[in-house]
Amino acid sequence: MSVCYLNGQWMDLAEARVSPMDRGFLFGDGVYEVIPSYSKHLFRIDEHLKRLDNSLKAIGLENPMNRAEWRKIVAEAVERNEGTDQSVYLQVTRGVGAVRNHAFPAEVTPTVFLMVESLTTPDEATRAQGGSAVSAADFRWLRCDLKAVSLLANCLLKQHAAENACVETILFRDGFLTEGAASSIFVVIDGTAYVPPKSHLMLPGITYDVVIELAQRHGMPLQVREILEDEVRSADEIWMTSSTKEVLPITRLDGRPVGKGLPGPMAAQMYGWYQEFKQEVMRHGG
Repeated sequence: MSVCYLNGQWMDLAEARVSPMDRGFLFGDGVYEVIPSYSKHLFRIDEHLKRLDNSLKAIGLENPMNRAEWRKIVAEAVERNEGTDQSVYLQVTRGVGAVRNHAFPAEVTPTVFLMVESLTTPDEATRAQGGSAVSAADFRWLRCDLKAVSLLANCLLKQHAAENACVETILFRDGFLTEGAASSIFVVIDGTAYVPPKSHLMLPGITYDVVIELAQRHGMPLQVREILEDEVRSADEIWMTSSTKEVLPITRLDGRPVGKGLPGPMAAQMYGWYQEFKQEVMRHGG
């Protein structure tokens, strides 16, 4: 049984109900966060809650809880559910309006929802051969830095990957790399790793930050700069990074091999550092 939180009440996820007049249901008017938990220890919860604050502020919705209240509820969600490694999904919508109207209601109570799912990562076979990806034009809106619940464009792009038996869709806008449909994208060119800078066109990923920190700590050459589409297509290595994929090499893009068509040495090195960091820091509440 999965236990969730909805508007102040803990209940079986199968019993949770929201009104069809909820603006999250009608308009996608809300934001979300996903917080990983390793061995029941939440990872960088303050950074995730800061990102939640930024998303709520950007859509003009007052945060219904302070940091201490969020920490308490998220921690309780982890304890109430089984599993060593978990992914806590939380969502805040503008709430239930009396009528369907695009403009914000004058007074409305936000809807707050949390649920917990198992945090699963790629198996050894996938890591050994790497994943395949397809590319697409980034047709999403211009505020991809917000974790808004209106993710139809991302769903379409992720479905494009699924229909081509790929793990991700790599996105390009105006000739430049932005990110994946649900990940950050790093490339390696001549022994240096590159990643696009944070902007309104991409999500400020927590795993993105971790990978950059690990590169700096261990002396791996890495630059944050705009990356041309042609540079991606001719790169020696491509990695996708996220809390669930961790550091996964992309060995084929649009049916063509990336580099030698096998996971590259820098991806293997970064994955090793990431696993050490997970064991020494993430699993201990760091």
